[in-house]
Amino acid sequence: MKIVKHILLIVCTIFLMQSCIVSGRPNIAYFSDSGNDFKGARFTSINVPMFLAKPVIKKALREDGKDNEDIIQMIKKVSKIKVLTVENGDRTMLKEFANYLNNNNYEDWATIKHDGDNVNIRVKQKGETIKNMLITVNSDKELVFVDVRGSFTADEISKMIASATDK
Repeated sequence: MKIVKHILLIVCTIFLMQSCIVSGRPNIAYFSDSGNDFKGARFTSINVPMFLAKPVIKKALREDGKDNEDIIQMIKKVSKIKVLTVENGDRTMLKEFANYLNNNNYEDWATIKHDGDNVNIRVKQKGETIKNMLITVNSDKELVFVDVRGSFTADEISKMIASATDK
């Protein structure tokens, strides 16, 4: 009976952790479905399991010691996070992706410059609710895309942007 319990525990753990698997294929629709040849770009994608990520993020924000309660409340509303890194990406890829986002009703909300990197925040809104936020980090060496899904208000996103620009 103990062996059955252990096997069941292992199978459940593998099932829950499969969303943590890092892949060499893109997990953002534009890159996986467009059929474009991205000229030697190397993709690494991660689907972040929220039941593991939320406690870690909240703890880190609380340990930071600053007034992060608004951001912690926003983290509670996140339902899914996907991260995609692109090595050997070029400016053309970034421009085409920006055009794709504009054509798919994403609004450009903020561009933050930090240590030579550009951080761009775009949102997809349905009525007063923001269902999708895409954060793009463009550095000289690689591109990072963070796709955050949830149910946010414009005020929550603005507070998050203000908090990031303050630091």
